[in-house]
Amino acid sequence: MLKTLFLLPVETQIFYSVLVFSWTVYLWEAYLSCRQRKIYRTTIHVPEELGKIMDPDTFEKSRLYQLDKSNFSFWSGLYSEIEGTLILLLGGIPFLWHFAGSVTARFGFDPDYEISQSLVFLTLATLFGAVTGLPWSLYSTFVIEEKHGFNQQVLVTIYADYIAPLFDKFTPLPEGELKTAIEDMAKSISFPLTKLYVVEGSKRSSHSNAYFYGFFKNKRIVLFDTLLEDYSPLNSAGEPQSETQSETESDPEESSSEKKQKSKKQGCNNAEILAVLGHELGHWKLGHTVKNIVISQMNSFLCFSLFAVLIGRTELFVAFGFTQSQPTLIGLMIIFQFIFSPYNELLSFCLTVLSRRFEFQADAFARGMGKASELYSALIKLNMDNLGFPVADWLFSMWHYSHPPLLERLRALGNVKQD
Repeated sequence: MLKTLFLLPVETQIFYSVLVFSWTVYLWEAYLSCRQRKIYRTTIHVPEELGKIMDPDTFEKSRLYQLDKSNFSFWSGLYSEIEGTLILLLGGIPFLWHFAGSVTARFGFDPDYEISQSLVFLTLATLFGAVTGLPWSLYSTFVIEEKHGFNQQVLVTIYADYIAPLFDKFTPLPEGELKTAIEDMAKSISFPLTKLYVVEGSKRSSHSNAYFYGFFKNKRIVLFDTLLEDYSPLNSAGEPQSETQSETESDPEESSSEKKQKSKKQGCNNAEILAVLGHELGHWKLGHTVKNIVISQMNSFLCFSLFAVLIGRTELFVAFGFTQSQPTLIGLMIIFQFIFSPYNELLSFCLTVLSRRFEFQADAFARGMGKASELYSALIKLNMDNLGFPVADWLFSMWHYSHPPLLERLRALGNVKQD
């Protein structure tokens, strides 16, 4: 078969090489996902290291949540691969380009107005992607996320995912013990903290997060309200009832494990929040952010340098059905999406390995600040709050996880006593 392929015209070789590589990557990803689904199906007991910390109910919820997500990912991934293949085989890209040209022609623009045609092409391609992807997005949000208690939306998914974050309410963290402790920690490592905010992430999702941003001497830390045990509105529904209410309103058939689950609070206490921020500040202190920016810029320079070399190769355009013209936008798509795909896969894996290394280093930084025990418990709480599954297939996690699996991070933190 390979011998026959090499006898074909170079344009045909390029086209089928792209298809073969795309399906090879898909099958590899499907194999890895299959390995991980086996872990979800067969690991039904809490790991020994977490036996005294993670209760069986939370573990089972996490297992089922990740299993649902994995099954959904299989079908959505298969659809995406088939759709992409059909678009290439049926000449969808040149068809859409010519259709965009006919649209611009109606407004008096001839083919020389490539920018106008490119804008129409991008608009049509975006609409097509939005329409074909909407059912999958709706199912993910309103079936899977809703089923497992993460979806807080009453609004359209696109609005909640892409527009609402632009209007999130950022409230300054109130004066108090936590704010003072965070400011003291920042000063201890010369972090130029200027503002501390709490963002109402609970309006869209119950997932927890924290991050910092800003340039030079103007850094700001943002905490999701779901991260703060004493701040999260998600804990209001779980406030303990009075003794009288408990006697008169409690369900006699409710199990003790269900009552225990309802009494749990979302988020971390102040000491654990400081440990999480110690980890995040470790990324800054160790230069991880700068290193990632440098790598990104070097990669962009390399890619655009190669693009300048390849953009004049007529066979690349002919391979994808463009025999009469060589539009710059189409050249960008062909080279960056198809020709660079092997390089992109290799780069992605290398960046994943590097990211995991950075995460271990940031954990070690927090441990060096004397916060190993608090980070240990915070990682477990956040994992449970987000229904993360603590067990992962080694090959799947090596390829996919930019953050090490929970058990690996806990082992790296060392033996610390837990209440």
